[in-house]
Amino acid sequence: MAILSLITISVTGCFSSNPADIEVFLRPDKVDVTAESYVLQPPDEIEVHCSEVPEIDGQRQRIRPDGKISFEDLGEIEAAGKTPAQLANILRGKVLELYKLEGDKPIDIRIAAYQSKVYYVLGQVLSPGPKIYTGRDTALTAIALARLNPMAWKERIQVIRPSRDKNVKPRIFEVNFERMVVHGDTSKDVLLQEGDIIFVPPTILGVVALKIEELLRPIARAFSGAYIMQQPWGTTRAYGGGGY
Repeated sequence: MAILSLITISVTGCFSSNPADIEVFLRPDKVDVTAESYVLQPPDEIEVHCSEVPEIDGQRQRIRPDGKISFEDLGEIEAAGKTPAQLANILRGKVLELYKLEGDKPIDIRIAAYQSKVYYVLGQVLSPGPKIYTGRDTALTAIALARLNPMAWKERIQVIRPSRDKNVKPRIFEVNFERMVVHGDTSKDVLLQEGDIIFVPPTILGVVALKIEELLRPIARAFSGAYIMQQPWGTTRAYGGGGY
């Protein structure tokens, strides 16, 4: 019980969330985030639509590491750092040097694959790691897609907005995923931004299980090594070894 109490104190002391920090996050029902405001970067993929110029119509290109795309007749074009609308305007200027175009927007650039921006889901989930950011990712969808494992502390999931400025603290608040799912409480279902982190901590019993596993793993490896060394030569030959 004393050990369990110490673990409880150490785990609960790790949380640094502040309910007011949710104010820096946007709500999906309060803002319209569209691909028009998305800034292209490598290795995003774009698709060009221009029915008047068959040479480029329907072409799909991945933005290269140098930030450019290229066409046989138009040459290289700087795509990184541009929105789809800005890139379409640049491409229009290139096309007008060779072709006559009609209409205000004869060229349409569509994002075929969002690849350059990610957020992160870490901790007690079955699918941890970076996730492709699309601009409409919410805390609820991110957690649901990552799939909580049995050791997840569903009531104390941390949503974190890191800060690259040493004078500005990261913003962190807690999400009760159990309440979201069971009671339909989406008051904390915020829109994520590029670089946001969702951390799913283990429960108290989960921490105990992880600590026990951490202690037993070296012992298990030691016994496994001793077992292999004690095997008869015939067994080694059966597994392709060089027994005599």
